[in-house]
Amino acid sequence: MSSRRRRRRREAGGPMAAAGLVRFFEETEAPFVISPKMVIIVSFMFIGVVILMNFLLRLPGG
Repeated sequence: MSSRRRRRRREAGGPMAAAGLVRFFEETEAPFVISPKMVIIVSFMFIGVVILMNFLLRLPGG
């Protein structure tokens, strides 16, 4: 076997490369971006609403 064939066989990246199939990845942007500050603010607002509802909607005898 010639050295050219050996080199070609070693350089082949598997059956997909031999078949001409190439993988590629597209860069996509997220549809919306939420900052960490906004997540913390919304979390504290949710906690406040839950505590407020607990005081306002307290059932008698419970």
